[in-house]
Formats: sequence, structure tokens, C-alpha cells
Amino acid sequence: IWELLAVSVAVIIPIGASVVQLFVDYGGLEFVGTLTRPLMRRFFWLPGRAALDALASWVGSYSVGLYITRKVYEQGGYSRRDVFVIATCFSTVSMGFVGVVASTLKVLHLFPLIIVLYFFSVVLLAAILVRIPPIRRAPTVNINDQDIASQEMPVKGNVLGRAWKAAVQKAASAPPIFQSIRQAVVDGLMLAASILGTIVSVGTFALLLAKFTPLFQIIGKPFVPILQLLHIPDAVTVAPAIFIEVTEMYIPALLVANSGEAARFFIAVLSISQLIFFSSLGPMIMDMFDDIPIRFYDLIILFIIRTIILVPLLAVVVRMLVALGVLHV
Repeated sequence: IWELLAVSVAVIIPIGASVVQLFVDYGGLEFVGTLTRPLMRRFFWLPGRAALDALASWVGSYSVGLYITRKVYEQGGYSRRDVFVIATCFSTVSMGFVGVVASTLKVLHLFPLIIVLYFFSVVLLAAILVRIPPIRRAPTVNINDQDIASQEMPVKGNVLGRAWKAAVQKAASAPPIFQSIRQAVVDGLMLAASILGTIVSVGTFALLLAKFTPLFQIIGKPFVPILQLLHIPDAVTVAPAIFIEVTEMYIPALLVANSGEAARFFIAVLSISQLIFFSSLGPMIMDMFDDIPIRFYDLIILFIIRTIILVPLLAVVVRMLVALGVLHV
């Protein structure tokens, strides 16, 4: 918890905040937002600028993505529902960490396939979850209680030209570069300091449950027949790993490290796509967005829904890959 999560969060947030702040102040948010507006609005009911939050998580860290989300929300640019969707559906682990999981499970040679399935799973689940409770029930008002559900106008004509024009207009009014960096580093340090205690305490408790109690073995045992029905290899080992991800997303990889290739591949994609885990991401979301509010039981419900959808979907994919000779049982 301390070495892998607390230290990394304490370093990544201030550094990432300074880079992101420059991107936001000098028109990056407007540029990306204008380009992606049709896609984000149609499929996820989000403003186009939300694509930047997702990209920051995908390339860098979910902590940086959450930092962007908080900044835009405080400026009135996101509704409470927008924040709910971004925080719980697009705060993904980075591609680098996906590589760590793949390497641990000895399926690094399948990394491109894992990335494709990961991206597809995140996009599909976001499109589904935004349309059902608890996300659908979140209000469409911003921090000033103004309804901004239909604030963005459709982009017509030359989309690239309009995106460039919006970015240049924003950059023209930007503060001096060193002022932006200084303020971002201060904000990043304050944010990191405010959430580290929650991450360490909640994350340690979650890992103690996983390590020293049979809780997740008990929870997973009734699902062994279901996994066997879905023809998932090593069902007895895989079942606890499916649910233990809610504590820390790296633990499932350790549990099935000695299983067959198909089981390892299944857990590699599933664990990174379930998204909700309480060693870090869960406490950060609840701490940073307690005024939305995003509650503990909301995150548990979303974790369960994601798991229910992902398990049969990935089971079919694994069976197809085994049949094609890409995976070995």
C-alpha cells in the first residue's frame, strides 16, 4: 500500500497536475472537447471535454484523470452526473500497469489483444451503466446548481477548424506559464495530502481482509458451478479472484499466476476492466467527490454490475480464442 500506491499517488498527482494544468489553460481541453463532442455526447451523455479525463487515465494515471475532473467540476464545466460517469467508468488503470499485470500472468505476448479487449470492455460498460441506476439518477446540475445537461451545442462544419479556433481563443487568455505550473503543483500537493490517509487506511483494511480471512473464498465458492458452466478453466481458483479485485486490482493476478494460460488471460482482462477497487481508486472517488455524492454502496453496486456483464462476455471470448488456437487451456 505504501510503496506501490501512497508514494506513487504523492508523486504522480503534483507532477501530473502541472502538465494537465498547462494543457487546460492553453486550450487543450477545448480542442479535444470539440473534436470528441459528437462521440461522447451520443454514447455516454458526456461533454466532449470528458475525453481528456479518460485519455489522462489511459495514458498516465487515474489519479491525474480524477484531478482534471475535479478542476473542471469546480469551474462549473461538469454536472454531478458527468462527474459520476467519468469517475466510475473512465478512471481506468494506465496502459503501463496493464503491462505489469500481463507480465505477472505471463501473457505479455498477448498484450495487444488484452489492450483491445480492455478498451472495448470499458467503452461498452460505460455506454450501458450511464443509462441505468445508480448513475442515471444523478442530477444534471453543476456545482452552482445550474442545469447544464444540454449546454454544449452540436459542432457543425469544419470540426478540426472549430476545435483549433476554440483552443486558440482559450490560450489567448491564459495566465503566465510559471504561474499556472506553480498553482497546479500547490493544488496537486494539497489534493494528494487530503486523500493519502484514506487510501492507506481503507486499502490496508481491504488487503488484510483478502490476506488473513477466507471472506473472498467463501463469496466465490457458490459461483464455481457457474464458471464451470461457462467453461472457464480452473474455476475453483478463478472464482475468488473475480471478487477479490474489489480490494486491490493486482491481487487476482497473484492468485491465478500458476493456472493455465486461458485462466490467466481471462483474469488479466477481467481484473483491469472491473475498474472499482478500494485500495486506492474507491477512497479517492469518495474523498474527492463527497459533494456529488458518490457513496460506498454505489461503488459496490457498480462493481457487481460490471462483473455480471464481463464474466460471461469474456468467457465467450476466451472460448473463441481457445478454439482458434490463440490460447491454451
